[in-house]
Amino acid sequence: MNATKVMIVEDEASIAALLEYNLSKEGFAVSMAGDGEEAMIKVEEERPDVIVLDWMLPNVSGIEVCRRLRSRTATSNIPIIMLTARAEEADKVRGLETGADDYLVKPFSMVELTARIRAVLRRIRPSLVAEAVTYGDIEIDRAAHRVRRGDTEIHLGPTEFRLLDHLMQNPGRVFSREQLLNAVWGSDVFVEARTVDVHIGRLRKALNAHGHDNPIRTVRSAGYALEVAS
Repeated sequence: MNATKVMIVEDEASIAALLEYNLSKEGFAVSMAGDGEEAMIKVEEERPDVIVLDWMLPNVSGIEVCRRLRSRTATSNIPIIMLTARAEEADKVRGLETGADDYLVKPFSMVELTARIRAVLRRIRPSLVAEAVTYGDIEIDRAAHRVRRGDTEIHLGPTEFRLLDHLMQNPGRVFSREQLLNAVWGSDVFVEARTVDVHIGRLRKALNAHGHDNPIRTVRSAGYALEVAS
């Protein structure tokens, strides 16, 4: 199972280091941004599963980052937790109305922040915290690393398993080759985009081996999407 990706947007080095260390220890894949402009660039590149966002940032404020993310279709559903020293009720209301899913005031407890991250994922992106996820007649069991389609067990290699896992988190959404490369192989690994086509082909072959319909749609010049007929 791929680790849940948490992006920390925080300009205070000591707080950023504390967050990175503790969330990594909890099993999250952590990336960092030190200001609002860097955060906007990295969100486009990495597509985190949840963002922990400071309000008072250099260049572009956290509240403006939140507003921009919510205004873009591709990033509008990424859960955002604001972590800020601004403790007034009016600030909290403004943060939530701008699009934050939760609001935590500094100083904070790491135990509480971790619990809030898991809670917002359960509420908004339940497939990221569930061990078994079903879409149509496909079921993926992350704990056992098994896939079934109907009554048939499907045998997948590690890369095909990660590809299917990622596609099942957002069924119907079209992912470009570059987005799949970043999500499955990682942004720090050099792999040619055509490699995605090869592994998509293997995944299709495995899922279709027993006469099932092809669940992976190719969108010309755009990428791939998982769609199972109802």
